[in-house]
Amino acid sequence: MHRYLVSYPIYKGTIFSSCRWYALIWLGFFVRKKKLQSLVVKWVKQKKKKMEGKEEDVKLGANKFSERQPIGTSAQTDKDYKEPPPAPLFEPGELKSWSFYRAGIAEFVATFLFLYITVLTVMGVSQSKTKCTTVGIQGIAWAFGGMIFALVYCTAGISGGHINPAVTFGLLLARKLSLTRAVFYMIMQCLGAICGAGVVKGFEGDSRYEMLGGGANVVNHGYTKGDGLGAEIVGTFILVYTVFSATDAKRNARDSHVPILAPLPIGFAVFLVHLATIPITGTGINPARSLGAAIIYNKDHAWDDHWIFWVGPFIGAALAAIYHQIIIRAIPFKTRA
Repeated sequence: MHRYLVSYPIYKGTIFSSCRWYALIWLGFFVRKKKLQSLVVKWVKQKKKKMEGKEEDVKLGANKFSERQPIGTSAQTDKDYKEPPPAPLFEPGELKSWSFYRAGIAEFVATFLFLYITVLTVMGVSQSKTKCTTVGIQGIAWAFGGMIFALVYCTAGISGGHINPAVTFGLLLARKLSLTRAVFYMIMQCLGAICGAGVVKGFEGDSRYEMLGGGANVVNHGYTKGDGLGAEIVGTFILVYTVFSATDAKRNARDSHVPILAPLPIGFAVFLVHLATIPITGTGINPARSLGAAIIYNKDHAWDDHWIFWVGPFIGAALAAIYHQIIIRAIPFKTRA
């Protein structure tokens, strides 16, 4: 180091060539070198310790999980998920809770907005002489599916976002909510649907509203009542089965993205069912929607087939609940700890 310092041009013939300054410079280099060495040694030790910990984790993991773990619902065990207890049939305490009434109000408002947008869309398509100037059947389907997507997203955290007595009925059969809450929801949904259809009639006027059919569900010409009933059963089955799958608590426990995306498949199911069954019945799959339009329209031919839009959706919802709870989840066959 001495040769390096004294031979370097900047130090020759200057004050740095003196012994005193040379000693100070040499001491500074020595101290920095020691500090650098200690830092390097410390870093190497930490790195080595970390690597040893990873190797130990790998060994423990290999011993604990001898086979590749399945992905998704089948990967869950009793340790990370427990089946929630069924809701009581009657829960009088709910009637004293503000959250109970708040949920009912949310269902009322959501169904009101649902009927307002969707029936207005149907009326707009019906009053046009040529379908090329309107959104057509695809637009009607998008209106129904899009509104369900938006409204379920908005109300899911308050009431569950049912907006449909058939959905409420299916969840009641699966013991996801009490009978008290289910009846309250259905009443509020029907009232909201009546008000929504009434506002549409106010905008359109009595004569135009009646001339355009009021958005009421009827079995179209060329189809029998059996055809209409079958279409409503299958369509509601698709919807309610999607609701059960998208809101499955077991999937939510494992996949955190499932509850966030739940409104999307539900709305998309409504869209697809409308595309398929609008030519048959105008697509009910929602007794509140059918009731609201029928009451405001109030013509005999709307009431003649009205029973189809209650019986069909309720049968479809019951089948979906049975299929999901018994076949898919096999809940009756599980041993409860």
